[in-house]
Amino acid sequence: MTGETTGAARRFPTAPPDGLLAATLLAFLATAGFFYVNIMAALVPGLVDGLGYTKGDAGRVGSMNIYGAAVGAFIAVGIIGRVPWRRLAVGALLALMALDTLSLFIYRPGALMAVRFAHGLAGGMLMGVAYGVFARTRSPDRVFGMLLVVQFSLGGLGVMVLPRLVPVFGHGVLFATLIAFSFAALLMLPFLDRYPADRVVRPAATGGRRVGLLAATVAALFLFQAGNMGLLVYLIPLAREFGHSTEFASAALGVATWIGIAGCALVVVFGTRFGRAWPLGIGAAATAAGCFAFHWSDSRVVYLLANCVTSITWSLVAAYLLGMCAEFDRSGRSAAFGGFVSKMGLATGPFVAAWLMDRSGYTELITLAALVVAVSVPVMLVPAAKLDRG
Repeated sequence: MTGETTGAARRFPTAPPDGLLAATLLAFLATAGFFYVNIMAALVPGLVDGLGYTKGDAGRVGSMNIYGAAVGAFIAVGIIGRVPWRRLAVGALLALMALDTLSLFIYRPGALMAVRFAHGLAGGMLMGVAYGVFARTRSPDRVFGMLLVVQFSLGGLGVMVLPRLVPVFGHGVLFATLIAFSFAALLMLPFLDRYPADRVVRPAATGGRRVGLLAATVAALFLFQAGNMGLLVYLIPLAREFGHSTEFASAALGVATWIGIAGCALVVVFGTRFGRAWPLGIGAAATAAGCFAFHWSDSRVVYLLANCVTSITWSLVAAYLLGMCAEFDRSGRSAAFGGFVSKMGLATGPFVAAWLMDRSGYTELITLAALVVAVSVPVMLVPAAKLDRG
């Protein structure tokens, strides 16, 4: 990657590498690899309504998509620094569009799981490489914050609109949306700088304790993502269980997703000016409380507030945890590894939730999600406090 120059880079003007525009372009590039995660709350019920899948099968399709992304992100850890990142990004985006097109014509759950796993593989590699580039900016926390701003704003729109379009246009509208997003990211790619591996010095990238601190960071990231995503994919069916309409549930999720932009926007604005430990501790604890509040989803007000609280705090905590991963390595490998672990958490949550839904109900799912998020809180505070002091 170091010293990479391409014809595209010379022909097109490039955004300042550490500026807000570059952060936005990088955010779109990374989001293209897993935008389906941001519309997962629409994707799962869309497969149920559009193709007649069981809730378990629909959840497993989403889970296999994310597991594929986890494998792709793990592969990216090994190839960062060895393969020109821009060429790999182009190949991954073309593969994503091809696999989303193929998904339009597949109706059996098993076959769709296989195709979505392959889609996740390409998307995970793209995401991992993009995360590696994030780590080569001056403030990766802020770039990850911008990443979540893009995801939450567009994801909120998708969750609000797509469930209403599936009965009219069929399940294909879900995959057509993903194709359009990947194409937009492909058009933005030439305007990014080269980002050589040695452009930023990371003090935390040296020292004997960095492996242990990175391990604690990614463990907390895994637990936090698994607990949140396991509940998120069933929030629309959960609302139906409590007697609410799909229109109300999708609108509540969309509004909450947009409100959640406030959390990651705080990271973009303040970065680490006030440290990481206090924002993480407060944010993650509030997330656990918000998850537990879904027990009282028979109230529309509680359902909406629980969505809003968890959305704000999820975006804030995830941005800081991913930014922390980038501090432990200059080349971007630790950031890519954080992306892999994050994907494993996002995949494991729906997988366990689908297993639980086949055997139990929403009460147990809510309790388990809140407990897993709560366990992540003390784990993340140790590396956060160490980074704040050093």
